[in-house]
Order: sequence, then C-alpha cells, then structure tokens
Amino acid sequence: MGKFICLCQIRSLLFVLFFLSVVDCSLSLSSSSRNPTPSGLPEDTSALLQFKNTMSVDDSAISSYCYPKTNSWNESTNCCSWEGVTCDKATGQVISLDLSCSNLVGSLSPNTTLFRLRGLKRLDLSLNNFSASSIPSGFNQLVSLTHLNLSGSLLSGSVPSDISLPSKLISLDLSGNDQLKFDSHGFDMLTRNLSKLENLLLGWVNMSDVVPTSMNLRSSLKRLSLEFCDLQGDIPSEIFQLGYLEYVDLRWNSLTGYLPKSNWSSPLKFFDLSSNYLRGSIPSSLGNLTKITYLGFSYNKLEGKIPDVFGNLNKLTTLDFSDCNFSGQLPPLMFNLTQLTYLDLSANRLEGPLPTHVTGFQKLKDFSLTDNLLTGGVPSWLFTLPSLEYLDLSNNSLTGPINQIQRPNSIQRVYLADNDIHGEIPSSLFGLSRLTQLDLSSNNLSGVIRSDMLSKLESLETLDLSTNNFSGVINLDVPSKLKNLTEVNLSNNKLRQFPSFLRSAKSLRSLDLSNNKIQGSIFKWESEGWEQLIDLSLSNNSLTSLEQLPGKSVLTLDLRSNLLQGPLPAPPPSLQKFLISDNQLTGEIPPSICNLTSLDILDLSKNYFGGIIPSCLGNFSRGISILNLQKNNLSGKIPDFCVEFSSLTTLALNDNKLEGLLPRSFVNCTGLRFLNLANNTLYDLFPYRLSVLPVLQVLILRSNRFYGRLDYPMATSSFLSLQILDLSKNEFTVPFPKKFFQSFRRLKLVAASQPQQMSKCGRVGVSCFPSPRDRYDSPENYKKYVKVTMKRLEIELDLDKSLTNFTLIDFSNNRFSGRIPEALGELHALLVLNLSHNRLNDTLPPSLANMAALESLDLSSNNLGGRIPSDLTKLTFLEVLNLSQNNFFGPIPVGHQFNTFDIDSYAGNLGLCGFPLSKKCGSEEEPKPPTPKLVEDEDSAIPFIWKLVMMGYGCGVVLGLSTGYIVFTTGRPWWLVRMVERDWQRNFTRWACRIGRKRN
Repeated sequence: MGKFICLCQIRSLLFVLFFLSVVDCSLSLSSSSRNPTPSGLPEDTSALLQFKNTMSVDDSAISSYCYPKTNSWNESTNCCSWEGVTCDKATGQVISLDLSCSNLVGSLSPNTTLFRLRGLKRLDLSLNNFSASSIPSGFNQLVSLTHLNLSGSLLSGSVPSDISLPSKLISLDLSGNDQLKFDSHGFDMLTRNLSKLENLLLGWVNMSDVVPTSMNLRSSLKRLSLEFCDLQGDIPSEIFQLGYLEYVDLRWNSLTGYLPKSNWSSPLKFFDLSSNYLRGSIPSSLGNLTKITYLGFSYNKLEGKIPDVFGNLNKLTTLDFSDCNFSGQLPPLMFNLTQLTYLDLSANRLEGPLPTHVTGFQKLKDFSLTDNLLTGGVPSWLFTLPSLEYLDLSNNSLTGPINQIQRPNSIQRVYLADNDIHGEIPSSLFGLSRLTQLDLSSNNLSGVIRSDMLSKLESLETLDLSTNNFSGVINLDVPSKLKNLTEVNLSNNKLRQFPSFLRSAKSLRSLDLSNNKIQGSIFKWESEGWEQLIDLSLSNNSLTSLEQLPGKSVLTLDLRSNLLQGPLPAPPPSLQKFLISDNQLTGEIPPSICNLTSLDILDLSKNYFGGIIPSCLGNFSRGISILNLQKNNLSGKIPDFCVEFSSLTTLALNDNKLEGLLPRSFVNCTGLRFLNLANNTLYDLFPYRLSVLPVLQVLILRSNRFYGRLDYPMATSSFLSLQILDLSKNEFTVPFPKKFFQSFRRLKLVAASQPQQMSKCGRVGVSCFPSPRDRYDSPENYKKYVKVTMKRLEIELDLDKSLTNFTLIDFSNNRFSGRIPEALGELHALLVLNLSHNRLNDTLPPSLANMAALESLDLSSNNLGGRIPSDLTKLTFLEVLNLSQNNFFGPIPVGHQFNTFDIDSYAGNLGLCGFPLSKKCGSEEEPKPPTPKLVEDEDSAIPFIWKLVMMGYGCGVVLGLSTGYIVFTTGRPWWLVRMVERDWQRNFTRWACRIGRKRN
C-alpha cells in the first residue's frame, strides 16, 4: 500500500513537471513568436558594411551623447541586431537606419550604397561630419522613404531636386547646414510633389532665392521651421490659414509686410516671427490662437498698442514682444495669463504705471519690462509671485521707494537699474535667500548699507548698487555668509571707507569702488580676503598712499584720479592693465615696470614722473597695446619702439620735455593707430616714414620743432588711414605741399549715408565726451578713449567710435607759403581744416567747395587775396569760418551758412563789403583791390627797408635804397638796427594782442 502511494506520488510529480515544461515551452514559443529577431537580407548587410567602410570615426568627438554606432557592425552577426538598424519582421528588409550623432566623418557620394536599401522608410544621418560634401542625387530610389533627417551634418551646395521625389515623405529635416542652398525651382518642386509632408525643417539653409509669397505650402503641414534662411520679401499669408499647422518658426529673416487681420489658424501652438522687418500693428485675430503656448514677435518694426486679446489664450507660457516699438499702456487681460512662465516686453515705448494688484502670474519665472517709459512705484506684488526667478524693470521712470515685501524663495535675479527709485533699501529685500544677482544701480537710493543685512544673502553672486547716494556702509561685526559673492560694484556713491563685509567674500573676483570719497591709505588689513581678486577699480577717490596692493592675481588695477604720492608702487606681476594716471607720483619710472610681462595697458599719465623713459619700454612694447605717459616731466630721447614685432596701437608721449630725433624704428609699429607727441622739444625732419603705417589714424606733432618738406617722394599708398593730422606750431617754412594729400584715402571717403547722417560726436561746438554710462569707468573700456586738445576744443577721442567720423587737418602757426593746392578739395570727408597764421598767398581754389562735410575752416592771418568764391556757400555744414587778416576784397557771398557768420570772420580785410559788414556793396562803391599786406615777423627786414624807402623821398630814392642795403648787409650801425627792430617788435606785439582779444 505504501509502495502504491509512493508510485502515485511519483507519477503525480512527473505529470506536474511535464505540465510545467510544456507550459514553459509554450510560453517560450509564444514569446519568440511575439518578438522574433528577423534575419537581415544579404544585400542589405552588404550595403551597410560598404557604407561603413566609406566612413571614418572621429574618436575625439565621442561623448555621452555622441558615439560610433557602427562599431557594432560586423559581417559575422545579423545586421538586424546592429545598433541603429531596424528590420521588417516579416521580410527582413532594413526599414529604419538611425546613425545620428555617430561621429561619422566622410563624404556622401552619389553612388552611396545606402540607396540600395529599397525598403528604407526612416533615415537619420544628423549630427555627423560629411566634410562639406553635397547631398547626393539618388533619393528617388528610396521609394518607401517617409522620414529623412540630414540636419547639422556640414553639408553644402544646392539641394538636389530629386530629394522631393519620394512621394511618401512625411518629414524632411535639412536644418543646421548653413552651406546648403535651396533655389526657387527646387523648393517649388518640393512643395508640389510632397503631398503628405507634415514636417519641413530647413533652418539655416540659404533660401535667399525663394520668393516667400510663392511658396505654395502644403495643407498637410504641421511643423514649419525656416529660421535663419535669409528669406526676403513679404511674409506669406497662407501660413496663418493652414488648417493643421501647429509649429511655425520664421526667426531671423528679412521678411516684410503686414500681419493679416483675419483667418488666423487656431491649431497654432508655437509661433515665432522674431527679428524680421514686419510692420503695422498686431490684429485682434491673435485672440483666435486658443492653443498657442509660445508667441514671439520681438525685434520687428511693429507699432501701435498691444491689443487686449489675451482672454482666451489660457495655454500661453511664453510671450516675447520685446523691441517692437509698441506704445501705450499694458492690456489688462495680459495679467490674467495663469500659465505664463516667460514675459518680455522690453525696449518698447510702453507707459503708465503697473497694476497695483495682480493674481494671474502665478507661474511666471521671467519678467522683463526694461527700456520703456513706465512710471509710478515698484508694485509689491512683483515680489510675491511664487514662481518668479528673474525680474528686470531697468531703464524706466519708476519712482518712489521699494516697499517692504513678502519674499518668495523663488526669486534669483532682480534688476531695477536706471530708474528714479529713492529712499532706503527695505530690509526685507535682503531676505531673498535664493537671490544671486541684485542690480539697483543708477537710482536715487540713499541712507547706509548695513553689512548685517547683506550678510543674509547667502546665495548672492553679483551686487551692483552703483550711481546712487549711499552715504556709507555700517560695518558691524557679524558673521558673513557671502561665500558666493564674485562681483561688487559700489561706484559713484559717497562712501568714505572700505566696506568690511568684503573681507569675508573669499570668492570676490571684481570690485569697483570708484568715484567715492574714500580717503587715506589702503592698509594691509583692508585688503584681507581679496586674494582671488582679478579686477579692482579705486579711481576717483582721495587715496594718498598704498601700504599694500591687494591680491596676487590681479589682472586689472585702476587707481586713476587719486592723491597718491611718492614713487610708483610695485604692482603684482600678473597685471595686464595698470592705470594710475592723474595722481601726484614723483621720481623716475622704474625699469622694474618691464617685469610685467603680461601687461597690455600702461597709463602713468598726469603725474610728476621725471628722468628718462626706460629703454626697456621700447622692447616691452612687443606685448603692450596702449602706453600713455603724457603730461609728466619726462626728458631725454624717445627710446626705440617696435624694434621687433609689436602689438602697440596707442602711444601718447605728449606734454613732456622730450627732445632729439624721432626714432626711426617707429616704421615697424605696423599696428599703430594713435600717436601723440605734442608739446615737447623734438627737433627733426617731418617723419614721412610714418606714412607707410597701414592703420595709423591719428598723428599729432603739435608744438615741437619739426621742419622740412612734407611731400617727399613717397609711395602712392601713404597715410591711407589717416584721419587726424596736427602739425601746428612747428617750424615748417617750405611751400605748401601740392601732392601731399593725394593719397589720403580715408579723408576722401564719405559715408554712404551722406554727411547729414554722420555722427555729431567730434563736430565743432558739440561735446564729444561719452555719456557717464559709456565712459571708461570699467578699465576694460579704457583703451577706447584718449583725450587730446585741438586748438580751443578739447575732445575725447574714442578709437572705436569717434574716429569713425571725426577728421581734422591743422597746419596752423607755421611758415608754409605759396598757394593752397586744388588737391585739398578732394578731401570730401574732412570736418576741420586750419591753415591759419602762415604765409599762404594767391586766391582760394574753387575746389574747396567740394569738401562737402567741412564744418570748420580757418584761413586767418595769411596773405590770401582775391574774391571769396561764391561756391563756398555749398558748404552747408560749415559752422565756423575765419578768413580774417587777409587781403580779400569784393562782396561777401550770400546764402546758406554764410548768412550766419559774424563780423569777426572777415576782420582785417579792408576790401570786403556786404553782410555782415557795415560797408555796402554797389556799382559806385565797388572796392578796389587793396595793396597787398606784408607778412611781418621778427626775422624779417622788410618793414625797416620800407621805412628807409619812405625816407629816401626826401633825400633821393637811390640814396635811400642804397642806405637800406648797406645797413642790412653789414648790420651796422648796430644801434640803428636794434632801435628800429625794437620799435617794430613793440608795435607788432600790440597788434597781435589786439587781434587776439578780438578772436577771443
């Protein structure tokens, strides 16, 4: 019995095991039948392997996103198991090939074996490097193709027309290939043949030959991306009417025209027309886009008010209407957009106060209304939005204080700069624990900055409180948690001491305390914690000494305009920009300055440095770009600059006591743009060698002892870039150069915009100083500005901006003789011409009337004569004219600017008549040409000879002339010569002073 039971149990167990094995087998078979791995076709395997062999792999570009998928391909395995390959389960044909971002390098040849994959439906070769090869013809062979993606693969040339022949194509993506081009015929074939096309992505492809209004887009389109395609012409109205279109991106083209007023397609979800030239207003049909989530119209030429049509746009998350020229007040319904996360309305002309209460912006993260005309106070609800991270209301006219706020933990960046916000900073603002950037600059905030409040901003990275009226910082001994603070700008306030909280900012990289009232010295303890500092500006304070220069890694150190005394302090060896001008430093420039091997800008100007310029500065100029030593007491010779390759662009040595010859090595300064050597005692021939410097724009040699001829036999390409040439107050005695100006190419060119639209900076009587926001308060901008004095006009030259239009030639106070050459009239871009106080004679050349941009013309105190050419009235921009102390006669021209000049412009020309003089012109009173004036100076014997001639009428003309000849050839009797010369000098001095008073 027991055996029977045991056998039954064994049989039962065997049955169960058999049943389970059957079930397991059936399950395995079922699973295998559901997910079989088909065997790839031999011809497809061969085609894929041949394609792999035509490509190489860029191992240097391998990352977590891009990796070589073809590494898994080999002939010993089934191609359907290869990475990126998908096969049809029934036929084994390759139906999908995804090799996107596979680090492939090579060319797509017309006979590529990929065209042998007859069953291919999806092909993705995006984000590879096809070495600027063309898209091969042959896609018409892939008759089953529905999706083609070749984006971002460095393809070039024209898009072949047969790419539109696969009639089943649903998606085509060629975007990100900026060397590709679609012509009008090819795009027309594309839109005609692809009747099933839903996605057309051609961003960055050149479509400048395609006419937008003749696109004939398919009604099946759902996604259209044509950004950065150089489309030109009116925007196609059909894109607003396609019944399935959901995504439209036409950013950064040159589309013009107006937005249609009706029939806007309601399926649109994404619509971006930013950075075009669309005009007119936004129609109310915008309110039909009830499914829209992204709306961008920024940087267009729209106008009018923003329509109040946002009531039904309850899915909108991004709204960008910046820089569209909108005006008026904000529409009320805009503030009810409950899903909005990004709102940018900056750079318009929106006005009026913001609402006092808003509940709709519960998801808003980014909010920008900068550069508008908004008024009123800062509404407190802005700081209560629970999701707000970025707030920018800069450059408006917001007034009033910042009220105490409820502080959400979300806000990270606050910009309220350039308003008229006043009062003290509320303590609650410093409770924004996630705040990383705070900019309240250029307001009227006052009071004190409490270090204990700042210490609460544990996440703060950037703090800008510049250009306010803060009277100081209360330094309280509290633990500071500003471990993330990297940039602090407290410039243009009334601080009198260094804020102590800075010592705990161990990560501080940039500190600007310029334009305050900080006095005394920088002590060692004050700069504790500044070890990581890179940029430091303490300019325009009252610092008297430096116990220790802060930091060891400082790259920019700006100590300009203080009261520093004593010798030049030793700067950190890492320094790149060292600005210590306008102080009271004395002694010599130490040769150790040349140990700063990374130096790019060195400004020691406006101090009391004496001695010679260290010779090492000449060799040192290999790496330096700006060297400013002007207005010191430096003496001796100028060292050799640019002996080897040099990056020197600006050299200012003016207003010193330098002497001797100009170094011939200057000819090697091929990058030199600005050279100022004025007000020294240099004695040399005119440096004609400088004419070969290709980019020299400013050459100022005023008040030295340069002499000799100007028109040396030079190459025709001389002074090609010169815009400012000042040779005044030197010792040139030669005839006025005739061919000297013929190669001044820059002075001959007139901007295409015509003189009327030229910048006013640099014009006579107009201030050229940059605005406070553009001044070189930050040292990195210093290199743009160099201040020079041109006669009585002090201008600040911006080497990148002002010199675009400012042009000047000043040859005054020399002894140039002869006639003014006709070639001067070819300088059509010249603004200022001063040839006064020379010995020029003859009549004025009519060609001067061709100097269309001329605004100041001074020819006074010469020996010019004849009539004033009436053609000069064509100089419609002439604001200053001085023809005084010459021999002009006849009527003064009438018309245009000549109706605005006063009597001083013509003083000393006894033969002139007409307005503005009291002498009338008429047939009977027509003046006769006066006797030519004689140019008198202290080295001329002419006045004395004429006195002897007049004496000779009593005793005989011959006797008088003989006496004069004997006296001045022998110099005897010396007392007679000395007496006459002294008498003449006294009379000449009185005359010069009288003329000077009239001129001033």
